Amino acid sequence: MNPRGRVEAVLRHEVPDRTPFTIYESKLPQCSVERRLRNEGLCIVDRRHPVVELRYRRVSVERHEYQKEGIPYVRTVWHTPDGDLVRVDRPAGFTSWRVEHVFKGPEDYKKLMWLAVDPEPVPCYEKFLRAQEQLGEDVFLRVGIGSTPLHQIMIGWMGVEAFAVEWAERRDEVLRLYDALADQQRKLFSIIARSPALAVNYGGNEVPEVMGPPRFREYVIPLYKEAAEVLHGHGKLLGAHLDGNNRAWAEDIANSGLDYIEAFTPAPDTDMSLKEALEIWPDKVLWINFPSSVHLSPVEVVERTARELIEAASPGDRFIIGITEDIPEDRWQENLLAISRTIRSVWES
Repeated sequence: MNPRGRVEAVLRHEVPDRTPFTIYESKLPQCSVERRLRNEGLCIVDRRHPVVELRYRRVSVERHEYQKEGIPYVRTVWHTPDGDLVRVDRPAGFTSWRVEHVFKGPEDYKKLMWLAVDPEPVPCYEKFLRAQEQLGEDVFLRVGIGSTPLHQIMIGWMGVEAFAVEWAERRDEVLRLYDALADQQRKLFSIIARSPALAVNYGGNEVPEVMGPPRFREYVIPLYKEAAEVLHGHGKLLGAHLDGNNRAWAEDIANSGLDYIEAFTPAPDTDMSLKEALEIWPDKVLWINFPSSVHLSPVEVVERTARELIEAASPGDRFIIGITEDIPEDRWQENLLAISRTIRSVWES
C-alpha cells in the first residue's frame, strides 16, 4: 500500500498493511530526513487545495503587512456596505496571534452580517484534481467546511471576553449571525459532497471550558449531523479537529455523525486515553495527534509510546498516527524517525 492508500483504507475501516503515519504540510521542513521519512511511508496531509471557493460580491478586502519595532503585523480590512471592519494579526511561524479582533462593539453587527451572507460559494474541483495528480501518492488532500458558526463568532470575530458580554447582553444579535453563517455553510455541504474529496473537516479546536457542553450540544452537534447526512449520501467522510479535553461531551460526539476525530490527543495531554476513546466512539476513526508532551522525552519514551498506542488500537482499522502540532526544532527529526521505525517494527513482528 502507498501512504495515501493507507490513510484512505483506515478512514474506510479497513485494516492497512501498517499504521498510517501523517503530518501537516506545514510541519515538515524539506531536507534529507524529510525525504527519508517519505520513503519510509510518511504521508503529508495537505489542506491548501479546497474544492470550493468563497467569493465576496459586495465586500472588498485589503491586506497590509507592516512592521512595528521590528515585529511583523498583518492588518486586514473588510469594506462592507455598512462600514469597515479591521483585524490585526501578528504572524508566528505556521500560525498567528490575534492582536485586534474584528468585532469592536455592537455597532459592528450589521457589518459582520455582510461577512456571513455576502460570499458566494464556487466549486473548484479541477484545481483539487490537478493538485492531487501532481502531488502524488504520498500526499493526502483534505478539505474543510470551516469553523462552526458559534466558534467563528466567539473565537474568530469577537474573542472570548467580548463574546461572553455579547452572549449575556445581546444574545439575539449573536444568534442572528449564527443563523446566517449556518445557512451559508449549508450551501457548502452539497457542493463539497459532490466533489472529488474523500475526507472533510468541519470545525474543531473546541474547548469545553470555553464553548461549554450545553452550547456545543445545541449549536455544534446539530450542524455536524446535518453535514454528515449530506456528505454520507455521496460517500464522503466527516471529521472534526478535536484536540483538547473531550470527556465532557464524549457522548455527544458519539452521536454526532462524525466519521473520524482528527487530531485527537490522548492522555497524558488530555483527559481521555486512546483506549477510552476507541470504546466510547466504536464507529469512529481516531486520527490522533501524537502527544506533544512526549516529544520532550528521551527517544526511548517516544518509541514506547508509539508502540503502546499502536497495540491499544489493534487491529488498526480505526487508527492513524498524525503530527498536527509543532515539535521542538532539535527533536523533530529524531522523534519522527523513531515513530516511523516503531510502526514498521510493530507490524513486522
